[in-house]
Amino acid sequence: MATIPESPGPASAGTPAVEFVDAGYELPGGRAIVQGIDLTVGPGEVLALVGRSGSGKTTTLKLVNRLLEPTRGTVRVAGRSTIEWDPVELRRRTGWVIQEIGLFPHLDVAANVGLVPRLAGWDAERIGERVERLLELVGLPPEGYAARLPHELSGGQRQRVGVARALAADPPLLLLDEPFGALDPLTRAELQVEFRELTQRLDKAALFVTHDLREALAVGDRIGLLDAGRLEVVADSGAFLDSGHPLVQELAHTIRPPEARRG
Repeated sequence: MATIPESPGPASAGTPAVEFVDAGYELPGGRAIVQGIDLTVGPGEVLALVGRSGSGKTTTLKLVNRLLEPTRGTVRVAGRSTIEWDPVELRRRTGWVIQEIGLFPHLDVAANVGLVPRLAGWDAERIGERVERLLELVGLPPEGYAARLPHELSGGQRQRVGVARALAADPPLLLLDEPFGALDPLTRAELQVEFRELTQRLDKAALFVTHDLREALAVGDRIGLLDAGRLEVVADSGAFLDSGHPLVQELAHTIRPPEARRG
């Protein structure tokens, strides 16, 4: 793996939120989907994973919350191997946000956001307070949105509800898989800024999967590049474009304006 030296900061402070040690996942027939992953996500750090379709980004996320178990190496969450965690406990402490957020259509916004705390046994008053606070945080005032059903919301509003739901039980770790990919460019840019501000304010660690380099640069403290199941580059977001890796340069080409490309 070609890496740029990491600067001191969140990635090296305290017990890592996530740690991959020579981690890999093979299908039953022996085909490797990801292999030899060595990566640390520090407390409060957002690490964006980029790469082509099929590069192993989503598989890497699933190894963190034990939707998949590594077939080689180790993945640790909060210092403990994922196979040592109870799967339900692990997933409740890990917020999961996907592109099609999967809100329950028969539940209103408040009930969708409060679902995980309710399953965790929180009392109604505590859930209500948490839901109100989170809706305010994601820009959906509860007096206007708590009682709405998902079909009454725009795509961007549904995605905000999904982020609020992922944060509801106050998980220390967020996993996001192309969370804003289905949105129009302006709404997507707004949510990128809001997500960045939110994670900084709440000090949440996150693994954020995207195929969009511009998005990775907007949300990530560091960026990791996956290619054919291998982690090829890990660098601070400010240094990623200078890595010299050919695929990084290909990705950089996609975000340059036409006049720069011609030059």
